[in-house]
Amino acid sequence: MSKKKGLSAEEKRARMMEIFFETKDVFQLKDMEKIAPKEKGITAMSVKEVLQSLVDDGMVDCERIGTSNYYWAFPSKALHARKRRLEILESQLSEGNQKHANLQKSIEKAKIGRQETEERVMLAKELSSLQSKREQLKAEVEKYKECDPQVVEEIRQANKVAKEAANRWTGTGSMCVARLVCCVTPWTSL
Repeated sequence: MSKKKGLSAEEKRARMMEIFFETKDVFQLKDMEKIAPKEKGITAMSVKEVLQSLVDDGMVDCERIGTSNYYWAFPSKALHARKRRLEILESQLSEGNQKHANLQKSIEKAKIGRQETEERVMLAKELSSLQSKREQLKAEVEKYKECDPQVVEEIRQANKVAKEAANRWTGTGSMCVARLVCCVTPWTSL
């Protein structure tokens, strides 16, 4: 005993569109709920959601007149929609081809004068050696940053602020705190 397999959503949508294209008529929801199960095998329970998905995708038009909703889709509209879509895609293709051609021309222009010559190879090696030397010099400067007069002055200012804060907390200038600050940074003067 094999069970009957239901229709997929795409099959239901296609069959619903066939109803509109074959009859070229305007329907209400209740009409579609009667016609679709008989003619196309779409269950009456799913007619409303299939119809709404077609309306949402712009394949079926819907208009509310009074208290009723009317649905229609004519083959000419679908044909025009496909033609417009085809024109858009063709224009995008031609734009893409034009951009591709322009980029190819730019590549060819850029290649002029960039052939691998002995001079170019020598200049590339010199550039890389200069870049590595620059990195070494940066590392050396970073090593001696502690002795930079600006850094030393910043440390002195920080020590001064720390000493003032310590004096505020301990009273009137305790020598222990001043010695503590001096011990932390012995090479700078207060």
